[in-house]
Amino acid sequence: MKISVIGTGKTGSKVVEVLGDKLAYAFDESNPPTIEKLKESDAVIIFVPGDAVAEILPVVLESGIPAAWGSTGFSWPEDLENKVEKMETKWVLATNFSLGMNIIRNAIEAISAGSEILKEPEIKIHEVHHIHKKDAPSGTALSWKEWLNKEVEITSAREGDVNGIHELTVSTANEKITLKHDALDRALFAEGAIWAAEQLIKNQNLTNGIYTFGQLFDFITKNNE
Repeated sequence: MKISVIGTGKTGSKVVEVLGDKLAYAFDESNPPTIEKLKESDAVIIFVPGDAVAEILPVVLESGIPAAWGSTGFSWPEDLENKVEKMETKWVLATNFSLGMNIIRNAIEAISAGSEILKEPEIKIHEVHHIHKKDAPSGTALSWKEWLNKEVEITSAREGDVNGIHELTVSTANEKITLKHDALDRALFAEGAIWAAEQLIKNQNLTNGIYTFGQLFDFITKNNE
């Protein structure tokens, strides 16, 4: 099994490190991906800024190999799923490749349902990332809002070299509930992205098309029961 990586920034370089001898190619601005080289890989993992996605999207699509995207701050084309299915391949689009984030997703959905019985709850999301992260709020914070399925305030901060901190608070006049996820090392994103790419490669029960990381996680865990 050989996996290529596009984007060798803070997280992409960690993916390269964790892959070890499973790495096929590591592409960056000075060494852009080509269709021919991508086809030598079983899958590709992409961690590029949102403003770089449009340039490499056609190349990845045309290669026809499974792709695990960790890029945020980009509006995906509405017809993307049709194009991926036409190429008879599988993609996963993730705002966060932490496997633990799927536990958070279930907790947030439970909090959202439970908050309905609270008296005038105030719900907020706050996220902190390193100073070089361009998009704000983070893709993960937007996913938290989506999982809540409520209109909530999101605040952002950019500090030092923070890997990613997300916090949800639910406050009433008499109590406060806090849910927090702190990414201690970027290796967790690398491990999750590699796990996702491996599932796209080897799981024959996955149909062609696009999955969120949560959908992929649920599919694999439920079919392993």
